[in-house]
Amino acid sequence: MTTPTIRNAFGAWTALWFAAVLGLVPAQAQWQPNRPVEFIIPAGTGGGADLMARTIQGIVTKHSLMKTPMVVINKAGGAGGEGFLDMKSSRNNPHKIVITLSNLFTTPLATGIPFNWKDLTPVAMLALDEFVLWVNAETPYKSAKDYIEAIKKAPPGQFKMGGTGSRQEDQIITVAIEKSTGVKFTYIPFRGGGEVAVQLVGNHVDSTVNNPNEAVAQWRGGKVRPLCVFDGKPLPYNEVIVDKLSWNSIPTCKSQGLNMEYLMLRGIFMAPGATPDQVNFYVDLFKKVRETPEWQKLMQDGAFNQSFMTGAEYVKWVTTEEQRHRDLMAEAGFLAK
Repeated sequence: MTTPTIRNAFGAWTALWFAAVLGLVPAQAQWQPNRPVEFIIPAGTGGGADLMARTIQGIVTKHSLMKTPMVVINKAGGAGGEGFLDMKSSRNNPHKIVITLSNLFTTPLATGIPFNWKDLTPVAMLALDEFVLWVNAETPYKSAKDYIEAIKKAPPGQFKMGGTGSRQEDQIITVAIEKSTGVKFTYIPFRGGGEVAVQLVGNHVDSTVNNPNEAVAQWRGGKVRPLCVFDGKPLPYNEVIVDKLSWNSIPTCKSQGLNMEYLMLRGIFMAPGATPDQVNFYVDLFKKVRETPEWQKLMQDGAFNQSFMTGAEYVKWVTTEEQRHRDLMAEAGFLAK
């Protein structure tokens, strides 16, 4: 005969088991940060990655999407290598994430630093960033064809292309334009997309290939003019920016005789050693971020391609992009010796 004490204990255990099966009692709470999360930007201030990371920080704070603060930190040294090596050395630290751009590939390929994206834990692609060929609005060039024809008539190197960093995406695109058209630029590197835009407004360079959100304020102000976008199709955003023109008004560079396309990753990685539960927390977090009106405004203002990927699909995309960048940089002569 079962004693009352044992019977009561057995009954309580049975009730708890049924509650767990029915989902009334969570078997284990989902992981979440218990201290501030460092959000690393492997780039300077004012550029596309910086603007996106700080927008995300504001969204997370405003909508209380995390119980702990998110602290944005720029680590731009060595073309972003400082930030990537910091992440690589932070194994098993789930309180640190990084927003990536194409220097995820270009920096180790160009410098030979001991880093590869496989050293990190992929979380999610947030979007793809576009590139636009910009000139100062005071110039006479109304199309990319006009601009290229003017360069062809000038001595090689007379026209200056401003861009972020050396042997990175802006210079890769510049070299691709040269190979596609036979022109020759003098490429001038700056610290970030914000500074690049300022240099174009001041007529210190003749053109740039800034991302939309790095130059949209100057376009609205009538200071710069977009000539073409390095995508395979026109951008889908029809809201008027200035003078009845929208992002959708900008022709593709291919239609202007510049035979190339280039889009850039805006994605999130964690430090090595992250667990599935920790990755899932950030995937869920960024899904919530993407649902906010502030994020939608960022996408609209910056004319982003709103692709979103996680898991194996994201890993496959990054693997393909790494090889594409290796090929582009080998052709441009940018690989580390």
